[in-house]
Amino acid sequence: MNFIDEFGPFCKILAEQSSGIIRQYFRKHIEVDSKSDNSPVTIADKKSEELMRNLIRKEFPEHGIIGEEFGEENADADFVWVLDPIDGTKSFICGALSFGTLIALLYKNQPVLGVINHPVLNEFLIGDNNICLLNGNRVKVREKENLSEAVLLTTDHLNIKKYQNEKKFDQLINSVWLYRNWGDCYGYYLVATGFADIMIDPIMSVWDTMALIPIINGAGGIITDYHGNNPVKGNSIIAASPKIHSKVIEILN
Repeated sequence: MNFIDEFGPFCKILAEQSSGIIRQYFRKHIEVDSKSDNSPVTIADKKSEELMRNLIRKEFPEHGIIGEEFGEENADADFVWVLDPIDGTKSFICGALSFGTLIALLYKNQPVLGVINHPVLNEFLIGDNNICLLNGNRVKVREKENLSEAVLLTTDHLNIKKYQNEKKFDQLINSVWLYRNWGDCYGYYLVATGFADIMIDPIMSVWDTMALIPIINGAGGIITDYHGNNPVKGNSIIAASPKIHSKVIEILN
């Protein structure tokens, strides 16, 4: 099955319609609530996920759904949609552009389709593990060979110290050309489209991770957990170009 041909148009509908809601609240003074893990959530997160869930239920009633804001339903189905309506809510509430919507489709627990959609930038990135398209045009990771030429990104530097070995990460920082915190899904977008070389998150949830796997694979990159293992089963991510990924794993581990 060609998953982009089969489900890509519907992914585009999910992205466009959720974008309409998100844009209504962007750079507006809206209430910000705290979830049980102290992460922020807004009306934009909730309303956009509700909309996507309703569209999926209507179009594919036999499919399952896992969402950041409203949990699981029919999660043991063959096809399951995994939704993060606003990946980067902290960026969103601060008026920054580095947030997006993550949409993944799993088939028998494996991610076969992933979307990073930027509602404000009007950029729709979709991958199926074999190809990656930005607004319909193919994109690929760039093939830097040396860490000394590489751009390294992470979402929150404080999370490195909290969840992984900070000294080893500092060693990686000192090995690359440029280190920045252009994170959340935007960092993976930059790797997949060839503008950065390494994106690392030391802690991730299923709704953060699943969409990224078909995108990075489709763009010709390597994506694993922090220790080089299968990212589907992990709770962290390292995404990089093929010639650099193993060097990153070696330094960090």
